[in-house]
Amino acid sequence: MTAPLSPAAQHLNTQQAAFRAEGPVPASVRQQRLQAVIDMLIQHSDALCAAMGEDFGGRPLVFSLMNDVLGSLSSLKHARDHLAAWMGDDARPSVAPFDHFGATAWVRYQPKGVVGIIGTWNAPVFTLLSPLASALAAGNRAVLKPSEVAPRTAQVLAAAVRDCLDPAVVSVVTGDAAVAADFAAQPWNHLVFTGSTAVGKKVMQAAAHNLVPVTLELGGKSPVLIGQSADIRNAAERIAVGKSLNSGQLCVAPDTVWVHHSQLQALIAALQEFYAGLYPELASNADVTPVINHHHFARVESYVADAGARGARVVMAGDWPSAQGASQRKMPLRLVVNPAAESDIAQHEIFGPAMVLRSFEQMADAVQTINQGERPLALYYFGQDAAEQQWVLDHTLSGGVSINDVTMHPALHDAPFGGVGASGMGHYHGREGFLEFSHQRSVYSAGSHDPRREWGMLPPYTPAFEHMLRAALTP
Repeated sequence: MTAPLSPAAQHLNTQQAAFRAEGPVPASVRQQRLQAVIDMLIQHSDALCAAMGEDFGGRPLVFSLMNDVLGSLSSLKHARDHLAAWMGDDARPSVAPFDHFGATAWVRYQPKGVVGIIGTWNAPVFTLLSPLASALAAGNRAVLKPSEVAPRTAQVLAAAVRDCLDPAVVSVVTGDAAVAADFAAQPWNHLVFTGSTAVGKKVMQAAAHNLVPVTLELGGKSPVLIGQSADIRNAAERIAVGKSLNSGQLCVAPDTVWVHHSQLQALIAALQEFYAGLYPELASNADVTPVINHHHFARVESYVADAGARGARVVMAGDWPSAQGASQRKMPLRLVVNPAAESDIAQHEIFGPAMVLRSFEQMADAVQTINQGERPLALYYFGQDAAEQQWVLDHTLSGGVSINDVTMHPALHDAPFGGVGASGMGHYHGREGFLEFSHQRSVYSAGSHDPRREWGMLPPYTPAFEHMLRAALTP
C-alpha cells in the first residue's frame, strides 16, 4: 500500500499541476496575485500583530506593524509596481559572424514553478511574505512553512491565506520540526529558508537530494567598525536603537562592535545612556520585546556568564527587571568587553540583548580578525573618513553594509538582500529577487541564410578552413 502524501507534498503536487496547466503568466495575473496578498495582509494585520505579540509574550504591536506588516507590504507593492518592466525579454548580441545574416539572441525570464518558503520566528510574517513577493513577481506559485516557534502567528497566517488566496497559487503548511524537515525534502522548483546557519546546512543537504536550488538567508556575527573620525555619541545612539529592535533578535542585529581603545570607555558610557533612555525600566515596559522563549533566554544568559567566568568585563545597560520582569523573559542589554576568543559569546551569533565590544589599535587589525571568521550577513561602519570607509568596503565581504547606521540596508526594497558564505546565498527584494526566482533562458534565432557550407565549416573540412581558424588565434 502506498503511504499517504504529506501535507507539503499534497500542496506541491496541486500547485505544480496548476502551474503546468496555466502556461505563461502575464504581468496582469502576477499583479493580481500580489494585490490579493496585499489585501489579505491589510485585512488581517491586527490579528497577525496580536498573534506575534502572543508568541513573544508581549512584543510591541508597533514593532510588529512596522517590521513584519509594513515591511512585507513594501516588498509586495514594489514587486507589483515594477514586475512588468522586469519581465521584458533582454536582447543580447548574437553569434558572430551569423549576426550579419540575421541571427538574433535574447534572454527570456520564465517562472521556475513552485517555490517552497520556510520562515523564521523572529520576523514570522516578513520572512515569508517578503520572499513571496519576489516569487510571485517572477510568475511562480508558493507554499509557505511558518516557524513552529511562533505557533499562534502560523495559525493566524494559515487561516488568512486559506480565506483570501487561491490555494493553487499560495498555501500554508504548519507543524513542528518534523514537518519542516519533510517540507525541506520535497522536490520544489526553488526553496527559500531563513534561519540559523546550522539548520541552513541541513536544509541545503535535504534540497540537494532533489537538486533543488536554494536561497538561504542565515546570519552570523555582524560586526560594527567605528573609526576614530566617528561621532561616538551618534554611533552609540544608532547602535543602541538597532540592537534594541526586537531585543536583538534580528539576523542583521549588531553583534560585535570594534572601537579604538582610546574611545572604548566613551562608547560604553554613551551606549548605557542611550539604551537607558530608550528603556528606563523593563518589567512593565510594553516597548520591550521579550526573548522568544525560556530556551533562548537561558542561552543568552549562558553566553554572558561564560564570558564573565573567563575574565571578560560585563557592563549593564539598563537595570535588571524585577522577578516578574525576568519571568516575562525581559533582560537588559549587556555589553561584554573584550571576551576571550574561545568564549561562547565570541564563537556564536548572540541573537539577543547582549553585545560584544572589542578595542583595537589599528582598523586593519580589526578587519583582519573579522576576515578570519565567517562572512557575516551585515557589516556596519561609522566614520567621516572617506578613504577609511572605502578601505573597509574594499577589504571586507558581507551580505550587505550600512554606513553611519545599522540595520538599514535590508529596508532597501530595490536592492538585493542576502548573505554570502556562512551567512547565506541568493537574494530577494527588487529586480534581483525577480531574477532569483526566474529561469534565465537564452534563446538564439537563426537568420534566413546559413553560410557554414560555403565557408567550409561543415565536413569534409578543408585546409583553408583550418587556416581560417588558426588565423583567429589572436591575443
